[in-house]
Amino acid sequence: MAFTDSEIAEAHEAVRVGGDCDNLYKLGLIYSTGQELDLVQAHMWFNLAAVRGSEAAKECRRELSDMMSKDEIAQAQRSAREWLSVKHH
Repeated sequence: MAFTDSEIAEAHEAVRVGGDCDNLYKLGLIYSTGQELDLVQAHMWFNLAAVRGSEAAKECRRELSDMMSKDEIAQAQRSAREWLSVKHH
């Protein structure tokens, strides 16, 4: 699944403004597939979407965890906590 630069920018802007689980999930997809591959970022976004109720994000997060080291997972979890504390309570 490929995302255009404008779709990526739109998802980031939507999350910056509102942080709803659908756009958090979309960012997880963006970072877990295609040219923006970054498993730590993907796990962080899936984690945030899961916290907001996305069942699909929970499954994706679990699948990603199987491909990541414990340090990478810990880094993703720290990033998610920081995002929540700084940006969206």
